[in-house]
Amino acid sequence: MNKFDFNFGKRDGKVVDDIKKSPKLGKYIKFAVIALVLITIVSGSFYNVSEQENAVVTMFGKVLRTDTAGLYFKIPLIQQVYYVDITTHGTGVGYTIDNNGQNITDETNGIMITSDFNLLDIDFYLEYRVSDPVAYLYASDNPEEILKNIALSSIRSIVADYTVDEAMTTAKGQIQSDVKEDMIRELNEQNIGLTVVNITVQDSEPPTDDIKQAFKAVETAKQGADTARNNALAYQNEQIPAAEANADKIIQGAEADKAARIAEAEGQVVRFNEMYEQYKRYPYITKKRMFYETMEDVLPSLKVIITDGGTQTMLPLESFSSVVSPEVNTETEGE
Repeated sequence: MNKFDFNFGKRDGKVVDDIKKSPKLGKYIKFAVIALVLITIVSGSFYNVSEQENAVVTMFGKVLRTDTAGLYFKIPLIQQVYYVDITTHGTGVGYTIDNNGQNITDETNGIMITSDFNLLDIDFYLEYRVSDPVAYLYASDNPEEILKNIALSSIRSIVADYTVDEAMTTAKGQIQSDVKEDMIRELNEQNIGLTVVNITVQDSEPPTDDIKQAFKAVETAKQGADTARNNALAYQNEQIPAAEANADKIIQGAEADKAARIAEAEGQVVRFNEMYEQYKRYPYITKKRMFYETMEDVLPSLKVIITDGGTQTMLPLESFSSVVSPEVNTETEGE
C-alpha cells in the first residue's frame, strides 16, 4: 500500500473511531441515510403524464398498462415508465430543409416517373402521430424510418398511375387522397404504432428548367382556354335568357294574332250567315245591296274616264276633280 492509501486508511479508521466515540453523530448519519432512501422510494413511486404524452408501464420487461394524462403510482425500482409523445409531427418527403430554411430537392426520393414515362419532381409534407404507444416502442427499432419508406413506396405507386400533366395540375387532390389511404392500409398491416394524419403535395414540377418552361407555356395556354371557356359560358348565360324572353314575346304575339284572326273569322262567319238568311228571304234585294256595297269599295280606287263611245278622245276626271272643292263635289253628287 502506498503512502496515500495508508493515510486514507488511517483517516477512514479515524472517522469510524470518531463515530463510535460520538453516538449522536452516528444517529444523524443513520437518519440521513434512511431519509435519503425514503425520498428515493417516494419520488420513484409516483409519476406524472402530461396531455401530450402516453406512459407505458413495464415490469421485468412485460408491459403492464398504458397511462394517459394524470398522476400515477408505480413500484419503485421494479416498474419502469416510458413516455411516448402522441402529438402530431411532420416531415418532408422528397425534399430536405437546409440551415437557411430552404427546401432542397432529394434527387433520390423526390423524382418520380409517371404513367406516360415522364420524370416529375414532386414533394409531399407528411403529418403523422403515434396511434399505439406499445407497438411504437417494441414492434420495430426505427418506426419513423419505416414510415418514411412506406410513404415513398405509396407515393411512387400512386404517381405512376397518373400522367405528368395530371400530377402537376388537376389530379393533386386525388393523389393525396390515394396516398393517404394506401399508407393507412400499409401501416395497419405493419403495426408499427404510427398512423397518418394528413399528407399534402407541396410542389410538383418537371426536373429540368427547359421542361419547366414548356410546362409553364402549356399551363398558360390552359389558363387562357379556361378563361375563354368561362367568357363563353358567361356570354351564353347572358344570351340564353334574352333569347328565351324574345321567343316568349314572339309566341305571345303569335297567340294574340291567332286569337284576333279566329275572332275575325268567326265574325265573318256570323255576318255571312246573317247575310245568307237575308238572301234566302229576299234574293234580288240582297244581290243589289251586295253589288252596291262592293262598288262602294271598288270605285274609289278606279280611274274614271268619260267618253261618248264614238270618238277616240278621252277626258280623265282627275284634273277636274282636283280643282273642284269637296263642297262642290258633294253638291254635284247630290244632284
